[in-house]
Amino acid sequence: MRILLASSELHPFSKSGGLADMVGALAKTLASLGHQVGVVTPLYRGIQKKFPDIRRFDWNLDLPLGEGRAQGGVCILEPADNLTIYFIDQPYFYDRDGLYSGAWSYEENAARFIFLSKATANLARYLPWQPELVHVHDWQVGLVPLLIRDQAAREGWVNPPRTALTIHNLAYQGNFAAAAYALTNLPPVYFHAEGAEAWGQLNCLKAAIEFSDVLTTVSPRYAREITTLQYGCGLDGVLRRRQHVLTGILNGVDYEEWNTMENGHLTHAYSVEELRGKAENKGALQREMGLPVTAKVPLFATVTRLADQKGVDIQLAALQEMLAADMQFVLLGSGDPAFEAAYAELQQRFPTKVAVRFGFNQGLSHRIEAGADFFLMPSKFEPCGLNQMYSQRYGTIPIVRRTGGLDDSVTDLIDDEERADGIKFNEYSARALAKAMRKALVLFERPDLLSFYRRNAMRADFSWERTAGEYLRVFEQALFAAT
Repeated sequence: MRILLASSELHPFSKSGGLADMVGALAKTLASLGHQVGVVTPLYRGIQKKFPDIRRFDWNLDLPLGEGRAQGGVCILEPADNLTIYFIDQPYFYDRDGLYSGAWSYEENAARFIFLSKATANLARYLPWQPELVHVHDWQVGLVPLLIRDQAAREGWVNPPRTALTIHNLAYQGNFAAAAYALTNLPPVYFHAEGAEAWGQLNCLKAAIEFSDVLTTVSPRYAREITTLQYGCGLDGVLRRRQHVLTGILNGVDYEEWNTMENGHLTHAYSVEELRGKAENKGALQREMGLPVTAKVPLFATVTRLADQKGVDIQLAALQEMLAADMQFVLLGSGDPAFEAAYAELQQRFPTKVAVRFGFNQGLSHRIEAGADFFLMPSKFEPCGLNQMYSQRYGTIPIVRRTGGLDDSVTDLIDDEERADGIKFNEYSARALAKAMRKALVLFERPDLLSFYRRNAMRADFSWERTAGEYLRVFEQALFAAT
């Protein structure tokens, strides 16, 4: 197939979360399977300097943007056979401190990402290799399917590509005042309740849901959840209407990066056959985080955004109770200042039991995954989640709430005794999380059973080859529907 992906972030060039990891890994895997793959993404500040092999492409963008026009260029990088990255170079829009915001959300975000959508549609139309399918990710490129459909209808675009949308997190929709619709230069006919409009605003994600040929999201359970009032974030109605083209595909893990044997971030290698190195990584992590070095105390950990979605409120409350037990806890993350202050205060109260680091540190995230005994993910909702799968590969037992991809990827003892590799709880409450943590304390006291869980976890297969195969089947459905 000839596939053009579009995303506002792409690992290893730009990243704010799992979106970047997913798109980067999917593109790489599709290319390795022999498909011709392109990825469109912004040229953010610092990318060119960090990746000097990026070169200018003979492609000038001069696109209408409301009553004016916006110009830009395209740079390219070919990191692997069959794979080309197209970086949209527009300094006013993308040469900024943050991807989406500085101290607050950028006022120009509507223009920034409408321009990205228009640039993607432009490449899809005129690239010499003629993509047959355009795969867009989240709201930032949500207008691409509509732009393609409109250009095919009004401008005589012969054989336009089919389109696929992946919803990574329905809570983020790209809502803007109705006036922002003028920036699309689309006719008013699309701005209505079954088009790009929601509650009187331009809704970029809704436009993608309405006008894409096929829809996917990042786990089977989340695909079911988002069609309900509880998880639909106001779009459950349109998702139910388009449920016949909606598929949930569990994200994969890039095991070339997330591995325990050849990993420069880890001090000691280990494997499912030889787990001794995991205990050594635990001691190294305790030293790095300033905690007492001991193998006899269970070490709980989390790497997360400090946001309501991630369950950090019930985690804080559960820790207040559980730290009376003989245990340790480490956190790496950043986000809501109130949550940061609460975790800092917890560290002050329990300096021999709690260690927190604020910010993002890729190496430390690997060492936490390898050194911890248990990994906490008590999310209120979780489209897919990746850290629970990283934890499994690293032999760290995930403790998760039964929601979204967490439920799809972790196996509790009551799910399957022979394949148990984690601990699940149902109710979104500190009480339920504390109960799950007490189960972990019991498990820690039974080394043979803990080893059984660890080996099951490390054998779990979330490889991208499996995931890419599921995407290809959905793409084929879209192409077959076109004939």
